[in-house]
Amino acid sequence: MHRRSALKALAGTAVATSIPGFAFAQNNKISMKLGISLAQSHPTVLGLQAACADILKQSNGQLAIDVFPNSQLGSDTDMISQVRSGAIEMMSTASGVFATLIPSAAVSVTPFVFADLPTAFRAMDGDLGNHIRAGFTKVNLVPVGKAWDHGFRHVTMSTKPIKTVQDLQGVKLRVPATPVLQQSFKALGASPTTIGIGEAYTALQTKVVDGQENGLAIIEAQRFYEVQKYCSLTGHAWECFWIAANPRAWNAVPENLRQIASKAFEEHAVKTRTAMEALNASLQDSLSKRGLTFNTVETQPFREALQKAGAYKEWKNKFGEETWALLEKYSGKLA
Repeated sequence: MHRRSALKALAGTAVATSIPGFAFAQNNKISMKLGISLAQSHPTVLGLQAACADILKQSNGQLAIDVFPNSQLGSDTDMISQVRSGAIEMMSTASGVFATLIPSAAVSVTPFVFADLPTAFRAMDGDLGNHIRAGFTKVNLVPVGKAWDHGFRHVTMSTKPIKTVQDLQGVKLRVPATPVLQQSFKALGASPTTIGIGEAYTALQTKVVDGQENGLAIIEAQRFYEVQKYCSLTGHAWECFWIAANPRAWNAVPENLRQIASKAFEEHAVKTRTAMEALNASLQDSLSKRGLTFNTVETQPFREALQKAGAYKEWKNKFGEETWALLEKYSGKLA
């Protein structure tokens, strides 16, 4: 309530500037919007809201960033366009979505490359993450803070569990509009179908597709357990969220306030990683109680199948030598 009251006070005294959607209040107090498509209850949204509460407090009320979850400000692609144009100041979405503008962002979603979460975090907090962040500036975006964990993705099915590569043959699988995932499942013998997350439940319910792939938090939040029977812990791809800001709006914020904001977002990104790990551990138990049958998967044969199909070699050519070399620094030799 304290943050909302502060935001209302800022809104009441704000005067327009030449930057669309960017408002300075009296005494140089600044109000900004941050959009995200995830539900209010998702750990990333809660982490962003906690970070913004810290920013408001640590800036003595000078910088108020309000989080708008659940696609209130538009779809992911809409929000990216709005941030680039300056219609809104900030947004956060998955690396695979940013890849439509920043091809290197999708390299982290390449299937079966990260052995575990610590490896993924080292990559994103290290050279590979810095390389991806550099791509934002080329498309009129500013990356803010560290990557936020969105977890490993797993396959759910209504018809059978996925235990081997052969189990994917001919399976109609809902995937996001992320080329590296689409091409992966096609190379593994499945029939990937791109369907928006908002329409995925109905597509599963009406058997337009047999299954889908997502992290456990999304499987729970979207209630896929109601229309799916099996969850195979493939951990085939790790996803992260990035915060991006409009450069003109971000650079108009005084340096000391930008530092406060960046530090708070980074601290809460790290805290949320712990929260996501705890959530995923508890979700398997709660989803089992809701009817999902879980099975573990030996992933090495899937990686070998992609290598044999030439998929990694193809992605190496698409991502380029520099990006691929940075990935293999953390994944080991792929192509």
